[in-house]
Amino acid sequence: MRVVALVPGGIGDQILFFPTLEDLKQSYPSATIDVIVEPRAKGAYRICKSVNEVIPFDFKDRNSAADWGNLLGVIRDREYEVALSLGQRWAVGLLLWLTGIPTRVGYSGPGSLFLTNPVPLKTEQYATSMYHDLLQGLSINRPCQELTISLLQKDLKWAEAQQRRLEIAESGYLLIHGGSSELAQAKGIDKIYPVKNWQQIIQNLQQQQPDLPIVVLQGPEDAKWVSSLLQSVHNLKVTSPGDVGKLAAIIASADLILCTDSAPMHLAIGVKTPTIALFGPTNPEKLLPNSEKYIGIKSPTGKMADISPETVLEKILGG
Repeated sequence: MRVVALVPGGIGDQILFFPTLEDLKQSYPSATIDVIVEPRAKGAYRICKSVNEVIPFDFKDRNSAADWGNLLGVIRDREYEVALSLGQRWAVGLLLWLTGIPTRVGYSGPGSLFLTNPVPLKTEQYATSMYHDLLQGLSINRPCQELTISLLQKDLKWAEAQQRRLEIAESGYLLIHGGSSELAQAKGIDKIYPVKNWQQIIQNLQQQQPDLPIVVLQGPEDAKWVSSLLQSVHNLKVTSPGDVGKLAAIIASADLILCTDSAPMHLAIGVKTPTIALFGPTNPEKLLPNSEKYIGIKSPTGKMADISPETVLEKILGG
């Protein structure tokens, strides 16, 4: 059986979809599963063993009729038997109808007119479970598995080398990520926690836990944020993983990660690293599993800046 899944969104959205892909593969071990994702999210599949091919397509772009036509041709050429769609746009539903794929699964909504097997969209649950509901359209009714990530041996070796370089191989460490994607900032999505608050948290931690190494994650879009921290906070260590696999490996080795709602948060859940995550307007229950290991701190006002450093410190030191 040949299956294609259309998964718009960033790296975090792809990671949240992994349990669905894994259960699909377990139900149909001989199936070939491809995914169509935005170019910015393609790297997520370095740590997913269930997918055969990753096809890039920018769902968020102002695509022309020719762009959609090219994608239609790519899908038709592969002669898929099943399609799963996470989006609800009518244009995507129409695209799938035009492909002639016999079984088309997606959520009830604007595009469901073109689907053969629509399923209810239940947004008030952890996102992995919401995505997993799509499998009901294939009569797969098993419970959603925990989010897990497949770490490559070469990524684990890279993380071990980083720990030696940073001189934290024996001591353990707190990992911090406070950046946010340029796309989120451009859309005005409130995921940025003020630098002055980060500085206060780190300085207080260094006073109360002077022997605890603090490592800052610097992604491709985090240079300005890290530079601001380094100007006022001493003895910080910085690591810059080159891809999602290395990022997951360095998170897996940490004692705790403190972060905002971001891809590193989902990776931390996948590698079972204790997590404290900061949320502004978003409901943590939709993005964190129900476990004492993963703590969401939601702003009392819905604004990230209104989460007090004292509240964050209390969670860190109390845990």
